[in-house]
Amino acid sequence: MVEKILLVALTLFAISIAIALIRIFKGPSMPDRAVALDMIGVNLISMIAVISIVLKTKAFLEAILILGILAFISTIAISKYVERGVIVERKSDN
Repeated sequence: MVEKILLVALTLFAISIAIALIRIFKGPSMPDRAVALDMIGVNLISMIAVISIVLKTKAFLEAILILGILAFISTIAISKYVERGVIVERKSDN
């Protein structure tokens, strides 16, 4: 019973990622695309956690941690790009 519920959860996460991909390609604005990318990161983390539960292993926990860090850094970078137009600001002498 629990495994069926987890498989349904995986299916719903996959559908959610597909919807977010549509938002990334058709998104009316850049902030919408940034939120969709962040949503994909959260859903991937959730999918990996559910897969870890289904397979009864702790091997994927490091992957969850790394993906979480990368999703956070990419969200910050995209937000900075949307707000200022550049990711890395360089100070000029002029």
